[in-house]
Amino acid sequence: MTFSTPRGPGSAAQAPDLPAGFTDTFTSRYVDTGDVRLHAVVGGDGPPLLLVHGWPQTWYAWRLLMPALARDFQVIAVDQRGIGLSDKPKSGYDTGTLAGDLIGLMDALGHQRFAVAGHDTGFAISYALAADHPDRVACAALAEIPGPPGVTPSPALFVPSAVNDRLWHIPFNRVEQVPEQLVAGREDIFFGYEFAVQGGKLPAEAIEYYVRLVSDPEALRGSLGFYRAFDATVQQNGQRKDRHLSMPVLAIGGELSYAGHVAEVMRLVADDVRGVVIPGAGHWVAEEAPEHMLAALTEFLAPYRGTAAR
Repeated sequence: MTFSTPRGPGSAAQAPDLPAGFTDTFTSRYVDTGDVRLHAVVGGDGPPLLLVHGWPQTWYAWRLLMPALARDFQVIAVDQRGIGLSDKPKSGYDTGTLAGDLIGLMDALGHQRFAVAGHDTGFAISYALAADHPDRVACAALAEIPGPPGVTPSPALFVPSAVNDRLWHIPFNRVEQVPEQLVAGREDIFFGYEFAVQGGKLPAEAIEYYVRLVSDPEALRGSLGFYRAFDATVQQNGQRKDRHLSMPVLAIGGELSYAGHVAEVMRLVADDVRGVVIPGAGHWVAEEAPEHMLAALTEFLAPYRGTAAR
């Protein structure tokens, strides 16, 4: 299959503050899945490892882990539908469709079976991927949301202010049109608050980069698509939760964020769950504590790597 090479700020070639030698290993690719064209940053040798970012990030969220992971795996860090340099259609943002996008991506890259790591919205998508396509997913590392939407009861409308401040964006983002009208021209305020309130801290330069990418009107609309498809995702998860995941699952929480609660919830829907809490980290675990995150992933993925090598 022929792949085209993306350019521009969202690509590996022009992303800022990458680890030394990053572009010697990794290149950006446009991959046509048949339904959408996805942007992925690919590099390394070994069995395939798919990395799925959260909101409001892009593939760039994994940059600090990717060089070390590429020594043992072929790493594929993807931009979700609607995000970064991937296509931004008007529909298709339920996790079943988003998981199907990733199956199309891995098919196009020639990978029948693979490991996946997902963070935040990428957690929800990766859970759907593992539940809907268990023959394709060897193991799944899921980080930093309190379980797949709909698996446990939704928070009450009136919750303590600390919880409200962290979760208010979910009902806000689900509203049609109004968020774009309110956020456009104020992206630094809205997204800056979201990066700050979720626990932990990212460098100002990284936040500015994410905000610049999401400030394009199509990117802003696309970034909200996941939330506007919540009804469909919750309905799907109501069916998925009765089909327990059988592959190994690593449930990751930041010490200053969801901590051990991630593993508690995943044990309701998966049979082989290992929990880990990343010390000193808030929500943005891969960027706040890359060494601890890398150690957790390396240990968890070792059996997969060994089996794939054999």
